[in-house]
Amino acid sequence: MDEQNLLRFKEMLEAMKVEITSDVEQTLNEMTSQVGNIPDPTDRASIESDRNFELRIRGRELRLMDKIEEALARIEDGTYGICASCGCEIALKRLEARPVAKFCIDCKSRQEKQEKEQGR
Repeated sequence: MDEQNLLRFKEMLEAMKVEITSDVEQTLNEMTSQVGNIPDPTDRASIESDRNFELRIRGRELRLMDKIEEALARIEDGTYGICASCGCEIALKRLEARPVAKFCIDCKSRQEKQEKEQGR
């Protein structure tokens, strides 16, 4: 992969990090501003349900943040865009769709098929 593409993907990954961090800060601000006594049980349940949903989303984003950090590390060590399984180059279209990808489409498809067969 050429330097121009590496720089583009690095910028894309950095922008994803900023967006996730901003979302987390916004969620924390919203959750801390919603403290207080809410006497109506339906309203309390609705707020609790919304909080649980937000926390699940933030949990997924935390896992994505880890993958972003791994991808940035691979850019730094020169292994970004190379499949971790077969060592072939990952297609640019795949990386554009999923910049944190560390497997080529064939290896990822094979891995998902194995997981499905094993019931994971």
